[in-house]
Amino acid sequence: MQAAVAPIRSIPHMQDPHAVRDAREKVLEVAIGREVRAVRKKLGITVADLASTTHLSLGMLSKIENGIISPSLTTLRTLSDALGVPLTAFFRKFEEERRAVFVKAGEGLDVERRGTRAGHQYRLLGHIGSNTSGIEVEPYLITLSKGTDVFPMFQHDGMEFLFMLEGEVVYRHGFNLYRMLPGDCLFFDADAPHGPEELTALPIRYLAIISYPQTGSRD
Repeated sequence: MQAAVAPIRSIPHMQDPHAVRDAREKVLEVAIGREVRAVRKKLGITVADLASTTHLSLGMLSKIENGIISPSLTTLRTLSDALGVPLTAFFRKFEEERRAVFVKAGEGLDVERRGTRAGHQYRLLGHIGSNTSGIEVEPYLITLSKGTDVFPMFQHDGMEFLFMLEGEVVYRHGFNLYRMLPGDCLFFDADAPHGPEELTALPIRYLAIISYPQTGSRD
């Protein structure tokens, strides 16, 4: 029943959860440089093209885009005219507020997600819409109790992470079945059919975190 899962330690390219950004990334020059580069690439303009249009040297533009120097207001005006964006666009990332959502124990919003089955209680624990990461994340506390439908056929875009808190359930993902107890977790591609196959010990509570691209569609 239990499908083989590779140990986490064998998976390469994992981020360091305790990493600290280089101090240079926190300064205004770096924020401006990143915006100049992003706008230039979005327009399909090379550094050489931009240098020719603005009469700035390749070396100067490289230093600006890499946040090495602080460009003057005159230089920024020249770049904004050449790229067709307002001068304030270069400061957008530096001034952008980073948001957080705090939910006290027992609180949250009970919601009806599309395709929700009888007895599946979804409590949304927080939501941040448009953000700099390019993804949206929806954390839910899901409770299954007496009278809950067994429905192993949910499908939607994105990735999903489950962490068991209480009870026991046999959870299906594709052709695999996982018997989940408190402390167990499951991480999977949510495009495959998935959901509770067998409710072994009620009540069942688990944390479900769903993530998907901001520009993507989902069921």
